[in-house]
Amino acid sequence: MSQHRTNHGTNRPQAYSAANPGAEPKAEASAYLRTKVLSARPEELRMMLLEGALKFARQGLDGLESKDFEQSFSGISQCRSIVVELMSNLRDDVAPEVCDRVRAVYTFLFNQLTEASLEKDAQKLEQAIELLEFERETWQMLIDDLAKERAAGRDPVAEAAAKIQTTKAPTAQPQTTGGAPAANATQSVPVPQQADAPRPSISISA
Repeated sequence: MSQHRTNHGTNRPQAYSAANPGAEPKAEASAYLRTKVLSARPEELRMMLLEGALKFARQGLDGLESKDFEQSFSGISQCRSIVVELMSNLRDDVAPEVCDRVRAVYTFLFNQLTEASLEKDAQKLEQAIELLEFERETWQMLIDDLAKERAAGRDPVAEAAAKIQTTKAPTAQPQTTGGAPAANATQSVPVPQQADAPRPSISISA
């Protein structure tokens, strides 16, 4: 009986592994990806999103070319979700004009993906992939430039963040001896908090 229990306990993990081939490699890959995301810089996270969008767009193209419309729908839908995420993370408080131009590009990209899915148009999807590839190459050049700046002892991202915080810092009001604001002091009028600006209207019609 004792020998039977020992064998059972020894063979159990082997049986589980045989019943779930690839379970351990998937867990390791998931843990690696989690660590990579948690330790990545903001610009690296954006690059991951762009690479993910390209990956799913290509899966969608493969589905269209092989007439596997379930695969094409899944790939394009996930790509569109990433494009929406990229748009929602634009910082208008840092560079509003640049954000407007980039948002217009992403809006066009979203519409192109939607039309490709509805019309099952591989050519439109290929155009979207070309645009994503160009965006990824541009972002990679930015990452390379930031790496050079940091190697030289500067961190432009941290400097920009510090500048924004300084701009938003409240200015102290001059006080009289009685505690009331001085007569010639500029009065600060409370501004009601506003909800986040709505996302740009995006047509999903064919």
